[in-house]
Amino acid sequence: MRRFLDGLYGAAGLLAGLCTIGVLVSVLAAIVARQLGLNIPGTDAYAGYFMAAAGFLALSSTFKHGEHIRVTLLLNSLRPAAGRRLDIFALSVGCLLAAAFAFFSIKLTYDSWQFNDISTSNDATPLWIPQVSMAVGTVLFLVALIDELIRRSRGLAAATSQQTHE
Repeated sequence: MRRFLDGLYGAAGLLAGLCTIGVLVSVLAAIVARQLGLNIPGTDAYAGYFMAAAGFLALSSTFKHGEHIRVTLLLNSLRPAAGRRLDIFALSVGCLLAAAFAFFSIKLTYDSWQFNDISTSNDATPLWIPQVSMAVGTVLFLVALIDELIRRSRGLAAATSQQTHE
């Protein structure tokens, strides 16, 4: 299971990286087209879609690599057992918030698909298509939080970037 989850987080991180390249390609295409006097409809919108996808898809990977910002001043000042309890509490609250975020992201995507909602930009993209990356990213982030909550509840150390690179 550990190998599967780590592979899932890694794949999401890879997709986030590809989406970042998509931002670059969209922006460069718009710049070059403008210099040539051409108009490529939707390049600005697609740059935004790629940027949002990169951000959401990267959530689980960066969290599991210990790259999210954590305020450790309080945790480090506590005894190890109290710090672990506080960490478990924070992860539990994070799971609840991430579950709500994932639920409403999925609902937004489904509603956009059901009502055939399209972009107001000149590309007229069905909005459920770029919203899928948000829904997938938030669900994977929830899975990563639950994964870490289980690890910490079992007494294992918090995931850090050093541990995951070994």
